Amino acid sequence: MNTNARELAAGFDIEKLTGEFYADPYPTYRALREHEPVKLMPNGSYFLTRYDDLLTAYKNTRLYSSDKKKEFAPKYGSSLLYEHHTTSLVFNDPPAHTRVRRLIIGALSPRAIAAMEGDLIALVERLLDNLAAKGEVDLIEDFAAAIPIEVIGNLLDVPHDERQPLRGWSLAILGALEPVISAEAFACGNSAVKDFLNYLEILVERRRMRPGNPERDVLTRLIQGEHNGEHDGEDDGERLTEKELLHNCIFLLNAGHETTTNLIGNGLVTLSRNPSEKTRLIENPALIKTAVEEILRFESSNQLGNRMTTERVELGGVTMAAGTPVTLCIGAANRDPVQFNNPENLDIARTPNRHLAFGTGAHQCAGMALARLEGAIAIAGFLARFPSYALKGAPVRGGRARFRGFLSVPCVTGE
Repeated sequence: MNTNARELAAGFDIEKLTGEFYADPYPTYRALREHEPVKLMPNGSYFLTRYDDLLTAYKNTRLYSSDKKKEFAPKYGSSLLYEHHTTSLVFNDPPAHTRVRRLIIGALSPRAIAAMEGDLIALVERLLDNLAAKGEVDLIEDFAAAIPIEVIGNLLDVPHDERQPLRGWSLAILGALEPVISAEAFACGNSAVKDFLNYLEILVERRRMRPGNPERDVLTRLIQGEHNGEHDGEDDGERLTEKELLHNCIFLLNAGHETTTNLIGNGLVTLSRNPSEKTRLIENPALIKTAVEEILRFESSNQLGNRMTTERVELGGVTMAAGTPVTLCIGAANRDPVQFNNPENLDIARTPNRHLAFGTGAHQCAGMALARLEGAIAIAGFLARFPSYALKGAPVRGGRARFRGFLSVPCVTGE
């Protein structure tokens, strides 16, 4: 195993991933952690797999920048994908990042999220009724993907009959973030940004004429900025430009859509493959919160993050020049034995569980409380209704390195 692991680590290239890697990246992550934890890629970037090294990069936004203007220029040129990914919250540094984040966080307050719980339970119940009527279902199409689209559609108050294209747009835009993309994926991503922007211009125009309640309607809040009397005189500074507004609406849908779909899909597949833990959760439904955290750790929906060094830094005994791209491998850090006991085992009661599925520091996921709530209600509801569900044949992976999930999971409900 050791020579194998050493060879696996030596041969790893983020730009030349194999089918075997997409199916199960964890042996590769383990080999890298053990043998080359700060690994130089052929393209000049570094790939980090240790928990403590990721923590260092996350916590120091001054030395490890999230701004992608320089890094994305060769990949996207002057395309709409470039405009989108360099304007969105996640790929910016303070102060731009702080300003947008504050507006979004305000609309995702604990009170606002608590107010969503009733609708979320009703939505999950409705979907479960539909599954029961069918018997043979696709866990992604018929269940996991339907939940976040509704939740984010409600957050931005997108009319129900206009939500149909949202999932396709989101998958195309996020697909273009893979380490290497085909000309077709590039064209697809650009056309999705274009169609999405056209749609949002209409939606924003309608909302300006008839504003919603900024406590609950994120779009109204983003349009109005922090316009509540406390910020007189600095109001303009807290408003988004039209470009920032539109691209951060796209970001909100994307950020909350595929990752939450993956959390629910990965959770149900992982439990199915760990029958003793599945039984344990069915018998102890109060464990749902720690179970969701463990699913996030064990099969992180988002496996990779990126930073750029702003000056010469030393990490794990390796010196990197200023302007070096760095990939943070969340999937590897979340199975680091230095941080987690028996990390390759699923333990639904694991505590503490300081996983990095939502990142940490200034860029920690703004919607994590909402994602946790969606995951808990969906997985708990599904298990309560269909305790003897079973996968029917092999699930189809999404074929992505950054976002780990399934495109399709055929299943019988066991009713």
